[in-house]
Amino acid sequence: MTNLRSTHPHFVRCIIPNETKTPGAMEHELVLHQLRCNGVLEGIRICRKGFPSRVLYADFKQRYKVLNASAIPEGQFIDSKKASEKLLGSIDVDHTQYKFGHTKVFFKAGLLGLLEEMRDEKLAQLITRTQALCRGFLMRVEYQRMVERRESIFCIQYNVRAFMNVKHWPWMKLFFKIKPLLKSAESEKEMANMKQEFEKTKEDLAKSEAKRKELEEKMVKLLQEKNDLQLQVQAEADALADAEERCDQLIKTKIQLEAKVKEVTERAEDEEEINAELTAKKRKLEDECSELKKDIDDLELTLAKVEKEKHATENKVKNLTEEMAALDETIAKLTKEKKALQEAHQQTLDDLQAEEDKVNTLTKAKTKLEQQVDDLEGSLEQEKKLRMDLERAKRKLEGDLKLAQDSIMDLENDKQQLDEKLKKKDFEISQIQSKIEDEQSLGMQLQKKIKELQARIEELEEEIEAERTSRAKAEKHRADLSRELEEISERLEEAGGATAAQIEMNKKREAEFQKMRRDLEEATLQHEATAAALRKKHADSTAELGEQIDNLQRVKQKLEKEKSELKMEIDDLASNMESVSKAKANLEKMCRTLEDQLSEIKTREEEHQRMINDLNAQRARLQTESGEYSRQVEEKDALISQLSRGKQAFTQQIEELKRHLEEEIKAKNALAHALQSARHDCDLLREQYEEEQEAKGELQRALSKANSEVAQWRTKYETDAIQRTEELEEAKKKLAQRLQEAEEHVEAVNAKCASLEKTKQRLQNEVEDLMIDVERSNAACAALDKKQKNFDKILAEWKQKYEETQAELEASQKEARSLSTELFKMKNAYEESLDHLETLKRENKNLQQEISDLTEQIAEGGKAIHELEKVKKQIEQEKSEIQAALEEAEASLEHEEGKILRLQLELNQVKSEIDRKIAEKDEEIDQMKRNHLRIVESMQSTLDAEIRSRKRLKKKMEGDLNEMEIQLSHANRVAAEAQKNLRNTQGVLKDTQIHLDDALRTQEDLKEQVAMVERRANLLQAEIEELRAALEQTERSRKLAEQELMDASERVQLLHTQNTSLINTKKKLETDITQIQSEMEDTIQEARNAEEKAKKAITDAAMMAEELKKEQDTSAHLERMKKNLDQTVKDLQHRLDEAEQLALKGGKKQIQKLEARVRELEGEVDAEQKRSAEAVKGVRKYERRVKELTYQSEEDRKNVLRLQDLVDKLQMKVKSYKRQVEEAEELSNVNLSKFRKIQHELEEAEERADIAESQVNKLRVKSREFHGKKIGEEE
Repeated sequence: MTNLRSTHPHFVRCIIPNETKTPGAMEHELVLHQLRCNGVLEGIRICRKGFPSRVLYADFKQRYKVLNASAIPEGQFIDSKKASEKLLGSIDVDHTQYKFGHTKVFFKAGLLGLLEEMRDEKLAQLITRTQALCRGFLMRVEYQRMVERRESIFCIQYNVRAFMNVKHWPWMKLFFKIKPLLKSAESEKEMANMKQEFEKTKEDLAKSEAKRKELEEKMVKLLQEKNDLQLQVQAEADALADAEERCDQLIKTKIQLEAKVKEVTERAEDEEEINAELTAKKRKLEDECSELKKDIDDLELTLAKVEKEKHATENKVKNLTEEMAALDETIAKLTKEKKALQEAHQQTLDDLQAEEDKVNTLTKAKTKLEQQVDDLEGSLEQEKKLRMDLERAKRKLEGDLKLAQDSIMDLENDKQQLDEKLKKKDFEISQIQSKIEDEQSLGMQLQKKIKELQARIEELEEEIEAERTSRAKAEKHRADLSRELEEISERLEEAGGATAAQIEMNKKREAEFQKMRRDLEEATLQHEATAAALRKKHADSTAELGEQIDNLQRVKQKLEKEKSELKMEIDDLASNMESVSKAKANLEKMCRTLEDQLSEIKTREEEHQRMINDLNAQRARLQTESGEYSRQVEEKDALISQLSRGKQAFTQQIEELKRHLEEEIKAKNALAHALQSARHDCDLLREQYEEEQEAKGELQRALSKANSEVAQWRTKYETDAIQRTEELEEAKKKLAQRLQEAEEHVEAVNAKCASLEKTKQRLQNEVEDLMIDVERSNAACAALDKKQKNFDKILAEWKQKYEETQAELEASQKEARSLSTELFKMKNAYEESLDHLETLKRENKNLQQEISDLTEQIAEGGKAIHELEKVKKQIEQEKSEIQAALEEAEASLEHEEGKILRLQLELNQVKSEIDRKIAEKDEEIDQMKRNHLRIVESMQSTLDAEIRSRKRLKKKMEGDLNEMEIQLSHANRVAAEAQKNLRNTQGVLKDTQIHLDDALRTQEDLKEQVAMVERRANLLQAEIEELRAALEQTERSRKLAEQELMDASERVQLLHTQNTSLINTKKKLETDITQIQSEMEDTIQEARNAEEKAKKAITDAAMMAEELKKEQDTSAHLERMKKNLDQTVKDLQHRLDEAEQLALKGGKKQIQKLEARVRELEGEVDAEQKRSAEAVKGVRKYERRVKELTYQSEEDRKNVLRLQDLVDKLQMKVKSYKRQVEEAEELSNVNLSKFRKIQHELEEAEERADIAESQVNKLRVKSREFHGKKIGEEE
């Protein structure tokens, strides 16, 4: 009743128990017929045949991998689906009870429970096995400790016993007294040996110290030599590094200059491309002129004038050709000179590349050439200065090249000599380096020996100190022993005391040993504890990693779901885009035809204007360039003269540097001879040092003096030589830099000469074309005036169209805003419905928990019925509870019947309103279609009008052309005035073109908006169709809910009748129990004398067997019920499939709702399966109880023979009552579960109806707004 009052069911399904309206009477066939007609039994069968349980592959693999771990190989990545297939194939399970889906495994009812039992058994085996292994390991460790303790105890006991047996013997006492005396004799021998060893060590020490001093002196000398050689090597390395840096700088400057040359060539190529474009334009103009000439042939007057002008132009062209021929001759001369320079330049480049590293004396020329390069860069930006500088540089370079060729021959000879000298120096350096390496290796070996000797000395010193301490101790001990020997005669009696002291010392040592052992054991224990802690940490870290992996897998699954959803959305968008693109393509075709016609007209006008401007510009350029070329030639001649002077100065510097080089080479040779003699002397001294070890000290002093003198001479010679070599290298680098700069300058001059030749050829062609173009431009100017007037008219028409399209655009934008607001409202309503759904799910879970609690209570009550003494109290309590529940159920039924009637009325009202709204919506959609068709027709009419106007314009243009042919005679006179007006007209034309482009863009936008409006209309139609489908679904669900309500009401009536019958039976049972108790008291008195009735105990056993059979029948009945539930599950799954198909139209959110509903149904099916399993367990318990009763009956047969007749009757009655009570309880539980299911279904139907109502209301609002807007637009 509380559930009914807290919820709002739509209807209750009633089942008639009988047709005679008699209370307590049940016609089973009638009830079954009603259930079949309602589809309840078929639903149960379908549920049983279906697969209610479903598990994700990853979860199944993780949970049930324990059942057969060998089926899934470790260390390899296997897909979770394949792993689950292998796992299920390897387990001993009915393989028809499960199936594989895309992402889940589907199980029939009962299989998951079986798998859980198998898993529990497997886990129990594994846990017990691990516990056994751990306990075994710990006990083995403990056993080893016990064995060690036992052995140590035996050893100690044995030694103590032996000592106790021997300690009182007289010879043992004598042994204890003599033992210290024996030790004193051995100590004297040890002292003598130690003295001998000490003397030997002293001698060894003296020898080693002498050797150490000698080696230290050698080390000092070697270190000095090493430092000198290192200084030499560093100086040479620095010189090489400087040379490499200079080379790198020269290469960088060369690359920069090459880049500049490339820029110049690129500019020249760009100019060539521009000229090519101009020639192409010229050809087009020639084609147009040929067409015009065909028309002009008819006009004789115009031809005569043109011929006169032609003769004049031909004379001008002849003059120009003569001038160009003169220019060609000069250019040919320049090209010959350029080729000669290029050949010479290539030769110099080949020579310079070989001598770049060693010619460094040209730095002064480099600075001059850098200034010239800067001037050239400035002239590149300003074309006039650049060409003049190039011509001057060219003249200078020609003189420099001649001088450079002479100097290069000298430099080649110098280079060969320098190469030979460098080879010699390299060979000497390699020899010096090998000697340095040998000396370094010797030094390292000596250092190692010194370290070893020092370590040995330290060890010997420590041993000496230890021997001194031991000697002092031994002397003290000897003195003590002598005193003890003197006192032994007096203290023979006290010798026993001394032995006792020694025993105490032994005991102390043993105690210390035991302490050490304990410390060791404690350390091992600590080590084990730390190892255990580390293992725990490792286990915790592995567990955390496992959890992280699980979380990642879940996240992966979620992402896959989202990916699939996004794919669906993308497919929908793609289909929409295709439809839009088709519509757009149709509209674009219409636009292109119009745009092509406009573009053709514009291009013709632009080409005429460009040709006129280009011809004027080319004239000015040619004149300026001819003047600049002449200036550049003069500047180049001046540059060449400057370069020749610089070259002579360089040759003088090179000769001076050669002299310096020869002097330095002589000095280096002398130094090399001195070095070789010094090294030879060193080798001789080393040999003498090895042969004459006795006179080492004197020879070492002489050697050190000689070495110091040699080092001084070396340093003097080397410093002078290094300074001179550095100066020579710097001079070489300067020369190389200057040569490079000269080469780069020559390359730039050659490139500029080539560009001048190309420009000359272009100018010749362009001058011829310009004269023809001027004539054509005069004729085109008059035609452009007329075209301008026509374009003004076209512009006015386009402006009007543009204003109209803007008005339409604003209207469509308003519609888009209103639609976006409606969409936002729909989203909010949907989110609210989702929140409501979540709250309902929570309530459902709470109700399911209450149901599970009630089922557990009922099971406990059923167990308690078996005890006869407590039956009375339990029946009374149950009676009171059932009465209260019945009263609540009746009240809730009445309340729900009232609600159902209200809901039916409301549903009828909603249905009528929805029908009205749909009709209104259809009318609005028809109006929208008509309006859109009108707009499209108006657009087509405007397009037709535009096409007609274009045709008219074409006709006008043709008439204008005819007029132009007539007015050609007047055009020549007006040409001068037209050129002035042309500039103004060009600005106006640009403005008109801009306006035209804007108008075309607005037209395209309008077309896109029209397409958008059509899409919206299509979307609205689709939404209306979806709403119709949703309405049909709601009506179906309403009908189903009504039928389920009727079934539920019928079941409630059945429960009511059953409860009344149970109350009556309870009352009868109570009366019977009181009678039985009175009869039992009477029979107990009579039972003592009734020994003959023992035979009836056998019949009792037979009755018990019959009871067993009956209980087996009840279990079979439960199994049938289980099958019926399976059928219902299948029916529900069929419904679920239908719902999923419908949900594909409705959207993803409905799918989620249905999935939640399916999960709830699966939970209910699992609960019913658990109940059936509990019923089976109850049957087994009853079987056990029966066995116990049979055993008791056999034991008490003698005592029960007298009471058998009465007990048989009582037991029969009691058992029949028990069965009735159990059946009634089972029926009540089944009916309660069904009632709650129906309640859940009713709630879902209510939610669907609410959603449909909200959608209908929103559609109403949308339709009204849309209709209002349409009416406003039409007005």
